Amino acid sequence: MQDSQEFIQSLFSDQWYSSYLVIGILCLVAYFITSRILLRTVSHLFKKTSTKFDDILIEQRVFNKLPYLVPLIILYNSKDIIFWNALLDRAILSAIAIVFLYSLNAFINAFNEMFKLTDLSKKFSIKSYTQIGKLLINIFGIIVVMAILTGNSPVYLLSGLGALTAVLVLVFKDTILSLVSSVQISSNDLFKVGDWVEAPQFGADGDVIDIALHSVKIQNWDKTISVIPTNKLIDSSFKNWRGMSESGGRRIKRSINIDMNTIKFCTKEMIDRYSKFNVISDYLKVKLEEIQQFNSDSKVEEEGLINGRSLTNIGTFRAYVEGYLRNHNQIHNEMTFLVRQLPPNASGLPIEIYVFSNDTDWANYEKIQSDIFDHLLSVVSEFELKVFQNPSGSDFKSSFSEENKY
Repeated sequence: MQDSQEFIQSLFSDQWYSSYLVIGILCLVAYFITSRILLRTVSHLFKKTSTKFDDILIEQRVFNKLPYLVPLIILYNSKDIIFWNALLDRAILSAIAIVFLYSLNAFINAFNEMFKLTDLSKKFSIKSYTQIGKLLINIFGIIVVMAILTGNSPVYLLSGLGALTAVLVLVFKDTILSLVSSVQISSNDLFKVGDWVEAPQFGADGDVIDIALHSVKIQNWDKTISVIPTNKLIDSSFKNWRGMSESGGRRIKRSINIDMNTIKFCTKEMIDRYSKFNVISDYLKVKLEEIQQFNSDSKVEEEGLINGRSLTNIGTFRAYVEGYLRNHNQIHNEMTFLVRQLPPNASGLPIEIYVFSNDTDWANYEKIQSDIFDHLLSVVSEFELKVFQNPSGSDFKSSFSEENKY
């Protein structure tokens, strides 16, 4: 208390007044030179360079608090010239530590932004690690500042944390769980920024735009953003579509339901007409020879279709679909390729197409798929088949009109 009174009295004494004024002016000039001249010159030079790393240092304000160091250091070293107080000594050292702490946090943010410019950022994100690093550095920095202010050793304060371990674990429970989840994400390469992730339980379906320590941001296809706790996402199931993008093929899985009332054996006239279709002309030639040989060996008369083997319009249509897709330049022939019948149901006989397009872009994929089915739905009638669909109002109206005629 006595030291404080002496310090206050010294501020107004004639002996020290001029010294305080000179040091104060010197501190202001030093701050002006470093912040207005030196810092702006460095920023101007960095912006002229071709590399982006130095620009990030400026954008993240890494150097913005450093100009405060010069006047603080001048003030601290002037304690031999002017009357000094122990509390002021600790306050200045604490301010220096806070400036370093702020600049270190800004540098960590800049390092994270620099990492995004590298090729490694396409494989994993370090944002969660930088956040946990900042958390540890800030905790240690707070302990150092408190130690300086109280005049105790940081080891003394750290020793007292042992009794608070249970409380700290409870307070930082979500942070610890998120850290473990972040390690799982990066070590197992579960997903990264830019991946298409689907998590229905969170209403998320879109691209990952940010992976932080506590949350993952997913921009949905409707441009809304879902923010999901990192540990919650890892504890639940989700679908990552990256494998599809990297494979170079995107699955087309869709069926055409055929009205079973239109399925029948092919007549000679039908076969002659189908033989003019380039897609299945070779197929028909081989198939007819095979059937003819079988029926000849089995001594089946030509008219006895049911006793031997014969072409059907549904089988020929399947062959046409397969041939058409095999010759399609946007279908991946080296991946799973199926044109198959599914079990008949109340909607007819499903002919399922299970193939992969060689373009994974969503818009292009949808166009390829639509073009294929536009063609197939149009060509069905050439095989004297009909696509099944539930009766509409016009169907009932036509039916009633026919009945009224009689």
